[in-house]
Amino acid sequence: MATFKTFTKDPDEVLDYKFDFASETNGSGPSDYLDEDETISSYILTVAAGLTNDSDSRTDENTSVTVWLSAGTDGISYNVACKAVTSAARTVERTMTIKVQTR
Repeated sequence: MATFKTFTKDPDEVLDYKFDFASETNGSGPSDYLDEDETISSYILTVAAGLTNDSDSRTDENTSVTVWLSAGTDGISYNVACKAVTSAARTVERTMTIKVQTR
């Protein structure tokens, strides 16, 4: 499992995190995936126990998935995976790591 990005959050913060699959907004790199005019048709988020998924939705004209996360224990890192199916019937999965650290 390759990690897409790593973020740090305080246990008391409620923050949004984005899985952005559109190459025109990312430039180039491991997160680029969608072809021109391709969108995310559906997705499944898997949030590690200990973090709370407060809400999630497709964003940026259906080229990204944004998840709002809260909670977590200081000193623990959590994985959040997004498995998306595209309008071209392709499937992509990316995982980000949320490191919880009191600031």
